[in-house]
Amino acid sequence: MTGPHSPRTSGSETGVRSVRAYLRSRGRAPASLADRYVTVFGLAMLVAVAGQPISTMVGGLAGSAEPGRMGAGVALVALAMAGFLTAAMAVGPVLLPAPDANWLLLSPLDRRHLLGRTARALTAVAVVAGLLLGLCALAVLGAPDQLVWRLLAALALGVSAAVGGTALAVLGQASLSWQVWLTAAIAALVVLAVVAMSGQLRSALAIAAGAPLTAVAAAVAGGAVLSGLLAGRAWAALGRIPARTLVSASTRAGHVANATVTLDPGALTWIAEDNHWRARKLGSRRWPSWPAPLALAWQDWLRLARRPRRLATMTAAAALPAVLAQAGVTSVALWAAVPAGALAVACTGVTGARRDSDNPVMARLIGVGRRPALAARAVLPTLLSAAWTTLALAGPALIAGGFPGAETGAGGAWSGAWWLLGPLMAPALAAGALRMARRSPVDHSMPVIDTPAGSIPTGPLIWAVTGADLAVLGCLPALSAPLVPAHGRGALLAAQGVVSVLVLAGYVLRAGTRRAG
Repeated sequence: MTGPHSPRTSGSETGVRSVRAYLRSRGRAPASLADRYVTVFGLAMLVAVAGQPISTMVGGLAGSAEPGRMGAGVALVALAMAGFLTAAMAVGPVLLPAPDANWLLLSPLDRRHLLGRTARALTAVAVVAGLLLGLCALAVLGAPDQLVWRLLAALALGVSAAVGGTALAVLGQASLSWQVWLTAAIAALVVLAVVAMSGQLRSALAIAAGAPLTAVAAAVAGGAVLSGLLAGRAWAALGRIPARTLVSASTRAGHVANATVTLDPGALTWIAEDNHWRARKLGSRRWPSWPAPLALAWQDWLRLARRPRRLATMTAAAALPAVLAQAGVTSVALWAAVPAGALAVACTGVTGARRDSDNPVMARLIGVGRRPALAARAVLPTLLSAAWTTLALAGPALIAGGFPGAETGAGGAWSGAWWLLGPLMAPALAAGALRMARRSPVDHSMPVIDTPAGSIPTGPLIWAVTGADLAVLGCLPALSAPLVPAHGRGALLAAQGVVSVLVLAGYVLRAGTRRAG
């Protein structure tokens, strides 16, 4: 940008505003009065539509919560906050649009003012997330008196926690020492969830739920002060964030935006996988002296072994069904969540099958047939889903005394034998994971179905159910287990084992003759 009409670039906020004004003057037209009217009208309609359900939900928060479910509820809130901080650390959280990252980031403009727009957007996201966390916390602890004041206090504490956590993530992006503090905060939240789930905090949670308003006000003031201090430090640290870190975060955000706009969610997994391995130096190892199909699948085992954090996360996630059972989730939702989680775990071990499907030329050069290679690659997801499902099904029986609703009716006899279904469901879950890995991208040329609820594009719908349908088909006997009486337990276990093996074998035989499942 040179010439008589180019803006004067400097290190001040005025220079940033002049550059942005120059770009806006040569870009799209500014928002008109009609555009602002449409925006305000849309927000007003959103408030009018959501006002009644929200007021009804808030009114139902009055009264004391059940003490037996406080621990599980606090554990879920702590895990939600830990997930929010982890997502912020993975996203950046500070990033720029691609044009700004390519042309303005390395210019003489003041970097802190250049990132001011992103900082304001992060603050808005943190405020919304904090409001949701505050509502969830109040729903867990209850409001024995003064509902309005306790609601305001919970919302203020939630916003303070979210804003402070986001500021800590920004500081971690600028400094390695602050990143250590962010990791410690996430670990502390996970430990809090574990301790709350164990029941050790039941008395403390009861005291916190009935704390006087003066103590609640002091906690709100302390949280606001701490959040403000972290936010101030984060604003001062914006100018010290390395350019390489900002460019990497902006590149990731651009890839995610492209995948979202084109409705190709499968590209997001490749983005995460490539970003993980791109900055790592790995030593080469000789392939094991195994039969050709097993040696080909060995890379999946090696890839998983080189990611111990993922293994630890999957192991810890096996306790979620027990947490949900103690929190009072319905038995139908809980029983449906176990195969869904096991299918997600199985999908972590099918990267090799997906690469074979995306690049069949390399698979043919190896000299291994499709069916033997697919059968060998099914071993790892089968073992992963078997181990995770066994732990997930044993947890509610050991901690919560069985699945909710299983103590009465036909499912009562299953209270100590839920875990037996884990290994029997694994082959079907592995087949579903392989089918998901080998599915084609979303076909946007497929027709749109008009329903009373609105138009549904069949392309994304078929893409979403591909793989999950096979897993549900193979797990039908297990999904009906709560309805089976005690004398039919052996027949159901045998049926689940046979159906699961047949589904996996049928898929391997059929997929061996086609490129994609």
